Amino acid sequence: MLSLVFVSLVLLLLISLLFKFAFADGDFTLISKKHVKREAIEGKVVWITGASRGIGEVLAKQFANLDAKLILSARNEAELERVKNELKGKYAPEDVKVLPLDLASGEESLKHVVEQAVSLFPGDGVDYLVHNAAYERPKSKATDATEEILKTTFDVNVFGTITLTKLVAPHMLNQGGGHFVVISSAAGKVSSSGQAIYSASKHALHGYFHSLRSEFCQKGIKVTVVCPGPIETSNGTGASTSEDKKSPEKHVSSERCAELTIIAASHNLKEAWISHQPVLLVMYIVQYMPSLGFWLMDKVGGKRVEVAGKKGNTYSWKLLFGEKTKTN
Repeated sequence: MLSLVFVSLVLLLLISLLFKFAFADGDFTLISKKHVKREAIEGKVVWITGASRGIGEVLAKQFANLDAKLILSARNEAELERVKNELKGKYAPEDVKVLPLDLASGEESLKHVVEQAVSLFPGDGVDYLVHNAAYERPKSKATDATEEILKTTFDVNVFGTITLTKLVAPHMLNQGGGHFVVISSAAGKVSSSGQAIYSASKHALHGYFHSLRSEFCQKGIKVTVVCPGPIETSNGTGASTSEDKKSPEKHVSSERCAELTIIAASHNLKEAWISHQPVLLVMYIVQYMPSLGFWLMDKVGGKRVEVAGKKGNTYSWKLLFGEKTKTN
């Protein structure tokens, strides 16, 4: 009798977890946190790259609402000023700093920008550096990428991001610590057909930042790598964008993505996955059953590139089950 009760409880727990997972928009650890630890954000200096649109703009709004001191960076200064003027919070918009930045400008230029950034709030330095800026091209075959696309993608997504980190890290170490929040992508965890170069650049960030954290975590350096799947953005691109707004497959809103990113950072999670199904399921399978996961990716790979060329939904369940996908 007791064993029957035990088995029943286990089954109920498994059913509950499966149901929760089916409708989840993040990994289990992330969604278990539920709320931002406000005390980890309030009064802290947060520097956001790629803050002029998309997820970066939404992150700026949510950090401002949490009473963070903000530095906004991107190439377009006029758009940064627009974002600044729309912010509300204890330090916004009056004390929000706009700092134009081009990640592909080279180390000397970035060094000058970092010197400005760490002095914008005297005595405070930079507590969080949110690496949101990224370059992504429309989906294409791995063999079709030009040298220009390869160079531009890695200059922004990898070399510029790493160089900026190398320049900021000594200042964080001198002040006793700091936190790098890296907006990567599901493509940084799972091979992504049609996004080979973009995916490669995000995989590179995972290698660098997880190594950085291991080397300096005892000295106060924290790293949170965030991996969004397909994201709905209203004005520009974040980590990903919805390709078919009429599709039945759900995409996480940029507001929810930003909220989960800040939750992950405030709880000092090492890595966080943000997506609805089927992307979240595939990420778990690739992580814990790689042979099966890569078999699935191989199954959809060619079809995904073909659907992308027709501007269809490349995140559809139908790619897994061999059904024809709708195209515009």
